[in-house]
Amino acid sequence: MRTTVTIEDALAKELKEIVRRSGRSFKQVVNDALRAGIRDGHIAKAPRRYRLIPQSMGDVDGRFNLDKALLLGNRLEGEELAHKRMLGK
Repeated sequence: MRTTVTIEDALAKELKEIVRRSGRSFKQVVNDALRAGIRDGHIAKAPRRYRLIPQSMGDVDGRFNLDKALLLGNRLEGEELAHKRMLGK
């Protein structure tokens, strides 16, 4: 059967290396690889759908406004960098 398949660049490179080393045709190498994968069960099943179950992490410390969490993170990171500079690290 003749068909068109898109092969990832890295995989195509590996296949061409096998062709070069073995002296077989690209078609033979691809068919052998597919046959081996099917026979040995190396074909991955479709992944199960990931389901996230939210969990409570407790109450929020009232000192922080989480609406501005990125600003808080930047401030804390800046303080840490300043502290490291002061210590000469």
